[in-house]
Amino acid sequence: MRVGVIGIVLKGDKNVSIEMQKLLNEYSDVIIGRMGVPRDGMSAISLIVEGSVERISALAGKLGKFPQLSVKSALTSFGTDEN
Repeated sequence: MRVGVIGIVLKGDKNVSIEMQKLLNEYSDVIIGRMGVPRDGMSAISLIVEGSVERISALAGKLGKFPQLSVKSALTSFGTDEN
């Protein structure tokens, strides 16, 4: 298990937010926190995630396929199940 953050910047057409929300619901098991900041012409969203590297990477990869989204992720080098 790893803990990390996925940063998302949504630029332009916000219609993608419906599809993005469906994807976030699909991966709700790894999302432990979420904050969004709406701005004119763009929005910033940060996701705090906890789960397997594979599951978190899959979420970040699928988000990155949306052309309106810029996505970056960072995971800790230690897990929640370690001492």
